[in-house]
Amino acid sequence: MKQIIFTEKAPAAIGPYSQAVLSNGTLYVSGQIALTLVEARATIEDETRQVMKNMQAILEAANMTFENVVKCTIFVKDMNNFAAINGIYGQYFISNPPARETVEVARLPKDANVEISCIATV
Repeated sequence: MKQIIFTEKAPAAIGPYSQAVLSNGTLYVSGQIALTLVEARATIEDETRQVMKNMQAILEAANMTFENVVKCTIFVKDMNNFAAINGIYGQYFISNPPARETVEVARLPKDANVEISCIATV
């Protein structure tokens, strides 16, 4: 069984995908960017903070928290921003952080500087 998760507290999908899908107790959260901040040329810290707030809203819509997250993927346009992103990210995973990889990419949707996706379980 597949349940589509949607919240107005996070940006709507900008393509043919869902904010998140819950299947057999596992939540797959699509990559989140700070859509409104990207257009305003915000700092990497502000972008990362907004991305995490987007993920939090989606997790809450599925009755989960960051404690349920088992895996994250971070896509970053400039690896020189790793420390700043990591600092903000770490504020949301105080204990027992999930598995993770961070990958530098040439370009992200809407020219964002950071995109983060996650997988969570009940």
